[in-house]
Amino acid sequence: MKTAFAASVPGRTACLPAQPKMHAADMLPANLLRASRPALPELGELDVVRHFTRLSRLNFGVDSNFYPLGSCTMKYNPKFTEQVAALPGFTRLHPLMAQLKGAGQYTQGALEVMWETERLLCEITGMRAFTLHPMAGAHGELTGAMLIAAYHKDKGNRKTKVICPDSAHGTNPASAALAGYEVVNIESKDGMVDPDALEAALDDDVAALMMTCPNTLGLFENHLPRIVEKLRAVDALLYYDGANLNAILGKMRVGDVGFDVVHLNLHKTFATPHGGGGPGAGPVGVSERLVPYLPISRVEKLHDGRYYLNYDHPKSIGFMAPFYGNFGVLLKAYAYILRLGGEGLERVSEYAVLNANYLRKRLEKVLEIPHDRICMHEFVASACNHAECGIRALDVAKALLDKGYHAPTIYFPLIVKECMMFEPTETESRQTLDEFADDLIAILESAAQNPDALHAAPVTTPVRRLDETAAARNMVLTDDA
Repeated sequence: MKTAFAASVPGRTACLPAQPKMHAADMLPANLLRASRPALPELGELDVVRHFTRLSRLNFGVDSNFYPLGSCTMKYNPKFTEQVAALPGFTRLHPLMAQLKGAGQYTQGALEVMWETERLLCEITGMRAFTLHPMAGAHGELTGAMLIAAYHKDKGNRKTKVICPDSAHGTNPASAALAGYEVVNIESKDGMVDPDALEAALDDDVAALMMTCPNTLGLFENHLPRIVEKLRAVDALLYYDGANLNAILGKMRVGDVGFDVVHLNLHKTFATPHGGGGPGAGPVGVSERLVPYLPISRVEKLHDGRYYLNYDHPKSIGFMAPFYGNFGVLLKAYAYILRLGGEGLERVSEYAVLNANYLRKRLEKVLEIPHDRICMHEFVASACNHAECGIRALDVAKALLDKGYHAPTIYFPLIVKECMMFEPTETESRQTLDEFADDLIAILESAAQNPDALHAAPVTTPVRRLDETAAARNMVLTDDA
């Protein structure tokens, strides 16, 4: 497919702009004026419409197809939240206005949204306070790790290590390392954090344990009381990776069971578009003892009901993002939470868990289920039982593309060979799950008779199977190759 520049025809236009009342030369200094016309593509209106319509058909999105990408919660995003985020009172508000003397009256609506969003997230998670600054999940992890470091430094604790289970999310070790900690990995047992392995790794140098609950195997961590007790004995904190909150939303408040820090993926749990590089938001909540270290500024409320930005927090870790975080995503999450209410949020987790277990049972005869018991919002399967036919998880994933589905997460977590991780989410119907299961079963049943067909997949997509390592290292970004 040609780029818009390659399809350009000199002199072709899509519109006839009105004659300007003033010319650029009357408004700008001479040194800012162009010497020649900008090198933009010249296309007719129909050319432009067809070009971008074709591009949209090349993209894969949850609005058009089933997207069971495990650990990423690729669920339907309601369109009303887009309308809320597009309201002129928000989109036309300059981000610096809240800091201008005398302009606070014009920013009260936006500040109220941030203040109420923080209150709602505190209620949902059982945490004492939140910062809305972090721009994504990994950014929230780093913020949480820095808050842990600030807490220990302020207390005079000489902590140098953070423990990460092998069932944790992949960015956890990187976040801990960026915060200056040595990462200690411990092996899981029966798919969960092993309290005995944790105890063997614990000493006075441990600052925190980073956990995902449910973990990346889709299993709930049943040993939380013992884990919390062991951490408290050495003044180590417990960090909650909130990427899987979809499974326990409205059912368990992580602050109530002993977690000290939590990051939330608003662009996953609270239904704003996820994937493709953004947009994201990863607010971080903390227990009472970590509140003094939260990033600045913080939205606070005066006795007369007015809101303002407070920068007077001397123990704060400082700024973690420009302005106040990804405000558009915060707006969408705020609207989503209010629309669902407490009962609706509970139903999210109920349907997510129900769908995952239904799909797990549908596939258990054709794929190995390493931990074959009730799962949470996602589950892990293995394609190892098809190794004799020369079929790997990658082949199955590519064949699903030909069926019109996005592939599940493959080869993660690393502790399961030929791993395939499925997350159907709460927004998919039983009909969709049955269609997907039927197609996947048909793929695997045909593999024994004709494995080469799977090795060739995909055959219907715009780009066939690539050497993915070479493609990542030698990207072609022009249309003249």
